[in-house]
Amino acid sequence: MSNTPDSAVRTWIEGHRAAFLDDLVEWLRIPSVSADPGRASDVRRSAEWLQAKLKETGFPAVEIWETAGAPAVFAEWPSGEPDAPTVLVYGHHDVQPAAREDGWHTEPFEPVVKDGRLYARGAADDKGQVFFHTLGVRAHLAATGRTAPAVNLKLLVEGEEESGSPNFPALVRAHADRLACDAVIVSDTGMWSADTPTVCTGMRGLTDCQIDLYGPDQDIHSGSFGGAVPNPAMEAARLAAALHDEQHRVTIPGFYDGIAELTDAERELFAELPFDEQQWLRTAHSHGTLGEAGYSTLERIWARPTAEVNGIGGGYQGPGGKTIVPASAQLKLSFRLVAGQDAEVIERSLSAWVADRLPEGIRHEVTFWGATRPCLTPLDHPALQAVVRAMGKAFGQKIRFTREGGSGPAADLQDVLGAPVLFLGISVPSDGWHAPNEKVELDLLMKGVETAAHLWGELAETGRTGRD
Repeated sequence: MSNTPDSAVRTWIEGHRAAFLDDLVEWLRIPSVSADPGRASDVRRSAEWLQAKLKETGFPAVEIWETAGAPAVFAEWPSGEPDAPTVLVYGHHDVQPAAREDGWHTEPFEPVVKDGRLYARGAADDKGQVFFHTLGVRAHLAATGRTAPAVNLKLLVEGEEESGSPNFPALVRAHADRLACDAVIVSDTGMWSADTPTVCTGMRGLTDCQIDLYGPDQDIHSGSFGGAVPNPAMEAARLAAALHDEQHRVTIPGFYDGIAELTDAERELFAELPFDEQQWLRTAHSHGTLGEAGYSTLERIWARPTAEVNGIGGGYQGPGGKTIVPASAQLKLSFRLVAGQDAEVIERSLSAWVADRLPEGIRHEVTFWGATRPCLTPLDHPALQAVVRAMGKAFGQKIRFTREGGSGPAADLQDVLGAPVLFLGISVPSDGWHAPNEKVELDLLMKGVETAAHLWGELAETGRTGRD
């Protein structure tokens, strides 16, 4: 275990807290909204600001990497020790759109500190969680007397995550040699709550599509022709209804082949979390739970694959009736995938399943919009345990485990670099990612700094032990 002194880290961080927050506030004032073409210059300004700040932090190599869209920032700080492992930190510097009229109590790009919270777009997602690494590495050096980190430290901070990371896979492949590492730390995630610090161990993948169904060449009279020709709206409804069986399992052949099943230990760890299903339902604005038989709500949203109907349409939608057989219909589907599933295999299986179920006279097209792969780090992985120990030192209590039901670009790093992905985030659900009045709890933000300060020593020790 790392011998970085807890008290020395905490004391140093507290002495530099004010200057750190001043810098973060300056960065948050830059409206780096990647989804808005009119903000492209601000996204670039954000990248240039971070480049300068990372150089000031001490990183000897800091570069802006261009993409077909917004720029990313890469930084590297070699340890100088021949046996030091290499760690890559991932985050993003772009943010979601925000305007006062959306329901913000203050201007979203004029940061405000109130009651121990920093309110601004990007405070939690993701500038605050990227930036805590700058103070964390300086605290690590100050507490240990080192002049360089205990690991070969790299940062990759992209500029298009809030726009779906369209150019990120190509960026990673193009720079795979520079990004090579033994572990990836993703600081674009959160914890269960302030009272229950947690480490995320995996994220689901995603593929989604639109199915277009075509019947008659135009809308036709349902009295003259209905019941004697195929109806694309009816077939869209049949497909949607056939996606699941009575146990709410997906019926596409081979859908569950090869998936990583939950272990008994993982189910027990999920059950330890203080989950209030009624509160969760209120957050979901739903009036009941429903899902795959044999699994709890948390297991369903974190560790099981899903098929969802995101939209269905076709035919007349105006007031009153219109007695037609419509010419076309559409079905929009999304699939959340877990470790062991391959999006391309699922896409082929779905396409075959659709073709097999449609009657003669219905033409169809299936259009996929790209995919995100799932990622999962085993609970006993040494690097994951290093993260747990570092968080334990910062929070002074037991660290529990979660997964994320959503998807992100972390799997691209895992696939291209062949390194385990580890999640280190301090944000809590009330921080309001993508919502009005986004904020970060300042005490938790400093816990992130403290965790990062301990992490490099823990990972260096883990790397050396693994090679002994």
